[in-house]
Amino acid sequence: MTGTQNFVLVPDTEPEPPPPPRKPNGGIAGLLGRVADAIVSFAAAVPAAFGNAEPPADTGSPSRPRLVFAVDATASREPAWIAARQTTDALVKALPGALDVALAVHGGGRVHTFTGFTNNAATLRDRAAGVTCQAGFTRLLPILSASLKQKSVRVVVYIGDVFEEGIDQGRRLADAMGARGMKLIVLHDTAARSARRDAEIFWDLAKRTGGCVLPFDANAPGELREMLSAVAVYAVGGEKLLRERRRDLPGAVALLEHLSKRD
Repeated sequence: MTGTQNFVLVPDTEPEPPPPPRKPNGGIAGLLGRVADAIVSFAAAVPAAFGNAEPPADTGSPSRPRLVFAVDATASREPAWIAARQTTDALVKALPGALDVALAVHGGGRVHTFTGFTNNAATLRDRAAGVTCQAGFTRLLPILSASLKQKSVRVVVYIGDVFEEGIDQGRRLADAMGARGMKLIVLHDTAARSARRDAEIFWDLAKRTGGCVLPFDANAPGELREMLSAVAVYAVGGEKLLRERRRDLPGAVALLEHLSKRD
């Protein structure tokens, strides 16, 4: 689906417990970050102003498999977001015409972008180019919730570093995804030491869906592009197609190895 579809703002449907604060950074940058987080936390108490974006409502049955490409674009994530933005087209170019992709981005304490689904790489790239990082807590769970409402979504791939939401709600959503055959694949950026403590949480959520956790390196865009191409193939044809593409798709081998660790 291509065209001019845009995201819409809707209020949160479920209240969530307040997330734990990020570990403060030192210096002026850390001070500014904490002030921005405080402003976002206060503003988030007004749902009408700080709702979450969701994709346009489905009208009919999708003819192709779908994938949601979700990214943490909070202030500390600028280098990772640049790398992700430069490789978004890999998702739809791996199997032209066979996969529709939506871009979902959270920052500023809310999901501010959730596009319609498209198989046009240029459209996806243009929307990604207009997104900037904003300070705030993570909002992965509203993305998972919105993805569950869409038809034919087979994979949600998420690039992030920390988890700051309710783990019980996260497990409920992950279990619902697993029941629907919808996989969660997390590309976990552990460049910051504070992110490493959440590796177990991401593994728990991903394994509940039948997905996995992959390493993310913002300094290796080539490897990221190969991995996203493999994820696109997996979304279309599962492990069977991924095995068939091992010889011509370098990321397929790495993805299959990580999928084998989920049990």
